[in-house]
Amino acid sequence: MNCLDFQIVSKSRKLPAQALFKKWVDAVLQDESQDSEIVIRIVDEQEMIQFNEQYRDKKGSTNILSFPFDPPKGVDSDLLGDLLICAQVIEAESKQQNKQLEHHWAHMIVHGVLHLIGYNHIDALEAAEMELLEIKILRSIQIDNPYEEK
Repeated sequence: MNCLDFQIVSKSRKLPAQALFKKWVDAVLQDESQDSEIVIRIVDEQEMIQFNEQYRDKKGSTNILSFPFDPPKGVDSDLLGDLLICAQVIEAESKQQNKQLEHHWAHMIVHGVLHLIGYNHIDALEAAEMELLEIKILRSIQIDNPYEEK
């Protein structure tokens, strides 16, 4: 069973229902045999800017940050990690990219959870593998390929 802990500190009024977040996380983790816990924190731009600068040394905001949890030796934990998501960036990107807002949220959650379970896009091969997996997972929940131009 996958457990989600929500921390919603954004002022956005366009957030998806929590049940949708669970659906999207479950779509990624459906083949995982163990229980998992993920913290999803939805923030506004100011907090995202602070985290992006502090943890990635990058100026400005971003759409999502993933913080995988690596428990110390001898500690048994179901926590996969934390996802920090900026509502305003997600909303702006969906408009700019001409995507349904809910679909863009789904894509970002799928992307972030894949990071929590070890996927990356540091080099071209990893990026291609991760994108194909994102497309497959999103298709399983009736969401179009987010990388196709509309």
